Amino acid sequence: MDTRSNSGIFPALLTPFDGAGRINEAELGRLVRHHIRQGVEGFYVTGSTAEAFFLTTEERKQIMRTVRHHAPSQRLIAHIGAMDERAAVELGLYARELGYDAVSSVAPFYYKFTFDEIRDYYFRLADKTGMPMLVYHFPGNSGVNMSVDEMSVFLEDDRFIGMKFTSNDFFALEQCKAQFPGKVIYNGFDEMFLAGLSMGADGGVGSTYNFMADKFVAIRQLFLQGNIPEAQKLQKEANRIIRLLFKVGLMKAQKEIMNLIGFDFGTCRTPFSAPTAADKEFIRREIVPYLQKAE
Repeated sequence: MDTRSNSGIFPALLTPFDGAGRINEAELGRLVRHHIRQGVEGFYVTGSTAEAFFLTTEERKQIMRTVRHHAPSQRLIAHIGAMDERAAVELGLYARELGYDAVSSVAPFYYKFTFDEIRDYYFRLADKTGMPMLVYHFPGNSGVNMSVDEMSVFLEDDRFIGMKFTSNDFFALEQCKAQFPGKVIYNGFDEMFLAGLSMGADGGVGSTYNFMADKFVAIRQLFLQGNIPEAQKLQKEANRIIRLLFKVGLMKAQKEIMNLIGFDFGTCRTPFSAPTAADKEFIRREIVPYLQKAE
């Protein structure tokens, strides 16, 4: 794997559920095909956007199979992070069996592990799965905020191809990329995508790409062409939508947007609450008119 082949836009896929709470494979396939037509380079599968920690291991495998079936030639990254390390290894081995290109994992969380414990966790996953690894750096949610020196422990290791960098510490992003230019770094905060590109990110992995991948594909193309004013204009359009999402709640708002633009994604699993009638009307009125509808 090389940086150029892994650059680009990778939607962190949402999980559609049917009325009985089962994974809706048909709608997931529709979304994958829709994104391919919009020009994405690949997909980030069963991450936190997918409600990974509310899914069983078998459900995560089901999603991985479905995406592979509908994206036979796109780059695929499987997020395998789990509270049970054995499950993470099992998912990594399954990703390898399906022909995924890499695996990723959020750092072990909740118990306030030492850096040595976190390092050894990642090293064991890399060794046991035999897959190229991406460290998922998300200090805001995981509570694990690694320094550049600590991130370098992974980036200098050939088993690790790079990082999914969900932080607004762009100095740290720039330092990682400057020291390890051959490693891929994905920007994680959608509202700061253009900023991440300017500091060296190779592309992005994002949740709002589910319903506006076209905007992020265009932002990256404009940035590469040196057309920063037009890229800023599109980033501002995306940010207007993202700001409104937080008025409803990010996860449940994203699912409802999918429903309103022509998909059938149901609602999030509990303990997430369902959107109210007022939430749905707000999304329909203030957000949906600015998005592409499903084909």
